[in-house]
Amino acid sequence: MPVTDIKRSVEAVWRIESARIIAAVARMLGDIGLAEEFAQEALVSALEHWPADGVPDNPGAWLTTTAKRRAVDHLRRDQLLERKHDELGHELPIENAHMKGPDHAHVHDDDIGDDLLRLVFAACHPLLPADAQVALTLRLLGGLSTEEIARAFLLPEPTIAQRIVRAKRTLSNARVPFEVPRQAELGERLAAVLGVIYLIFNEGYSATQGDDWMRPALCEEALRLGRVLVGLVPRESQAHALVALMELQASRAASRVGPDGAPILLLEQNRARWDRLLIRRGLRALERATQLGGADGVYALQAAIAACHAQAATAEATPWPRIAALYARLATVAPSPVVELNRAVAVAMAFGPAAGLALADALREEPLLQHYHLLPAVRADLLQRLGRVDEARGEFERAAQLTRNARERAVLLARAATTNAPM
Repeated sequence: MPVTDIKRSVEAVWRIESARIIAAVARMLGDIGLAEEFAQEALVSALEHWPADGVPDNPGAWLTTTAKRRAVDHLRRDQLLERKHDELGHELPIENAHMKGPDHAHVHDDDIGDDLLRLVFAACHPLLPADAQVALTLRLLGGLSTEEIARAFLLPEPTIAQRIVRAKRTLSNARVPFEVPRQAELGERLAAVLGVIYLIFNEGYSATQGDDWMRPALCEEALRLGRVLVGLVPRESQAHALVALMELQASRAASRVGPDGAPILLLEQNRARWDRLLIRRGLRALERATQLGGADGVYALQAAIAACHAQAATAEATPWPRIAALYARLATVAPSPVVELNRAVAVAMAFGPAAGLALADALREEPLLQHYHLLPAVRADLLQRLGRVDEARGEFERAAQLTRNARERAVLLARAATTNAPM
C-alpha cells in the first residue's frame, strides 16, 4: 500500500479510536495528559511501522497495545510497577506490540464504555472554563488536532494549544479522579457535558464569526459525540433529547446555504432538500426522551419545536401557535432573554407582528442582549411587516454592525438596502 494511503488509514483510525485509546491508558495512569502523550506516541509508531509491516487486522487494538506499553514503561521508570502490577497485569498483552492479527481483540475490554464515560466527564470538569472544556473535548473525544480546532473556531493555533495544555495541567495538578461522578453529582455534571456538546454544535450550525455561516464539520463532530454519549448513558432522557435536537437541526443543513455561501432563512428553504433520515432519527430520539420522562427538559422542548418545523410539509403549514406555546413552556423551565426573543418571533408568526414586536420591545433594556445582533434583526423584520420602514432600516443596519459573521452581515445590509415597503 502506498505511504500516502497508509497515512490516510492511520488518520482515519486515529479519529475513530483515539478517545478509546486515551481513555484506556488514562484508567491505568489516572492522568489524561500523560495518556494522550502515550497515545500520540503510539500514533507515531504506527506511521513508522505500518508502511513496512502493513495495516494490522485490528488497528485500534494495535494502537491501544502500543500506548499501554508506553504507559507501563513510564510506571516502571517511576518505580510504580510493583504496586500497580496486580491491577494492571490482566490488561497487559504479552504478545509483541507490532504483531498483526486478531490476538489484539481483547485489548478493548468490557470496561471501555466506562472508560469513555470517565473521559467525557474529565474533559468537561467544572474546574475548567467553558472554552477549555470545548477545546479539550474536541481534542480527546473528537480526535481533532490543535490546528483543526483552531481553524474551526477561527482562533490562532497557539491560543488553542495553550487552552489544552492549561486544561490538562489543571486536571493533573488538582488530581482530578478519573471516574464517573457519584449519583448525587451526576445530574449537574451531565448537564455540563451536554452543554459543551451543544456549544460545539451551535458554533457549527450558526458560526459566530468569520466568512462562513456554517461549519458543518463541527455539527458532525457534536452529533458524533452526542451519539456516543447516548450509548454510554442510555437511560438519561436529556442525552436523547439533545441528540434529537441536533439531528433535527442538522437535517436542514443542506438547505441553509445557497451555492454562493449566502444564508437561506428557514421560511425560504427548499424543504425537499431536508434530510428525511436525520428527521426520522431525531423524532425517534425525541420519542425515547419522552418515554424516559424528559418531555419538559430544556433540550426536549427545543427538539419538539424543531420537530414542528421538520414535520411541516410547507412553510405555511408550520404550527406556529404550538411553537409559541412550546417557547412559553421553555421560558418557564429555563428562562432567558434569548428564549423570550425566540418566543416573540413565534408569537408574531402565530398572532401577528404587533404582538411579537411588543414582546421584543420589552427586551430592549435587557443587559444580556445589548450586543446581541438578533434583537435588532428581529425588531427590524417585525417593524418592516408593520410598515415602519425607516425604523426597520435602522434596526437592520444596527444588527449588521453587531454581528461578527460576514455572511450574516451581508444579508442584514441587503435587507436594510431593500426596506422600502411593508412585506
